[in-house]
Amino acid sequence: MTTPAHPSDLMPSPQVSRPLGVALIGYAFMGKAHSNAWRNVASFFDVPAFEQKVLVGRDSGQVAAAAAKYGWAASATDWRSVLERDDIDIVDICAPGWMHAEIAIAALEAGKHVLVEKPLANTLAEAEAMTAAAATARERGVQSMIGFNYRRVPALALARELISEGRLGTIRHIRAAYLQDWLSNAESPMTWRLRKETAGSGALGDIASHAIDQIHYLTGQTILEASGVLKTFVTQRPGPSGLEEVTVDDAAWATFWLTGGMGASVEASRVATGRKNSLKVEVYGTEGALTFDLESLNELNFLDATALVREQGFRRILVNEPEHPYLEAWWPQGHIIGWEHTFTHQIRDFLLAIDGGTPPSPSFEEGLAVQRVLAAVEESANNKSTVTRVDQMTFDFRPSPGDPKEFLSR
Repeated sequence: MTTPAHPSDLMPSPQVSRPLGVALIGYAFMGKAHSNAWRNVASFFDVPAFEQKVLVGRDSGQVAAAAAKYGWAASATDWRSVLERDDIDIVDICAPGWMHAEIAIAALEAGKHVLVEKPLANTLAEAEAMTAAAATARERGVQSMIGFNYRRVPALALARELISEGRLGTIRHIRAAYLQDWLSNAESPMTWRLRKETAGSGALGDIASHAIDQIHYLTGQTILEASGVLKTFVTQRPGPSGLEEVTVDDAAWATFWLTGGMGASVEASRVATGRKNSLKVEVYGTEGALTFDLESLNELNFLDATALVREQGFRRILVNEPEHPYLEAWWPQGHIIGWEHTFTHQIRDFLLAIDGGTPPSPSFEEGLAVQRVLAAVEESANNKSTVTRVDQMTFDFRPSPGDPKEFLSR
């Protein structure tokens, strides 16, 4: 492992006049989704010029084929050598969670803008180190963002606007449930997502992280107290050498209290038979309510409790008008958009932030806030207790000045 440069040796990131060079690390599910966004964003939005320079993966043959298919100019198997290239300005990290910290910290120290998929890291220690590196890099004009793409669903962006405008009054509680069924069959094979050393956690980090981020995003409040339960229903799954132990959760349940006195609950499962990718969010206030389901992502249901009682009821808003968030770039009114568009919106926002020299959102600090909640839920589940002051949870490491990745070598 190389010794990182001292902060005094790090010069401000120069502005480039050529198109920004992009490297994407990872070419599987998320790599495909991000590649689609990079390939299409400039066709619909006015963004700074960029070039899809290189796709990085471990298998030379597979990554080369993916690069040709997804529109990348070249492929590579060594991400470290890619960070040394002067023509690379942005690093998009879609590798598994156990690789996030090392790659992101190295990229930020190399002066590259960084986008990393959620959750920020596998552990609180890694998330804190990444956030420290991002803060140092930001002082040099190097931007970073975590990919909570559901913030870019137009209906959820509209929900946030309505809440911030006071249309729901004082928010009392919010419910979120993210349910999938891809592991409901006990014969489904072992993958890296089912091992704690590679995935960090199961349904909790994989999908409950989205629900937790939506609670922060929609309400503007921070989770202070958490109680949680984790459950692994299928403890062994078939692997290359026979049955292997599953070391992460299949499902998670949690209740929260937030800074403004609001209550919240989250349920997440990857064994919810019949649910393919259902993220449901319900927000209840003194003057109204909102409901949303990702499986109908173009719709937001809104109840105005200030109307006459005889006229009250949830009304469906088809979020497809040009006045709605992000929709001015797409199709005529009523022509729906899909899940993949959220990643295009995400890349658009990231590029505009880089061009404007403004920190994008969600920041690594916001990703760290979610990571603290994940750690609190896990601690609560392990100890069968309630964790208070979630926002102050920390891993006690002491990096050297300018060396946020010191803990990785321990």
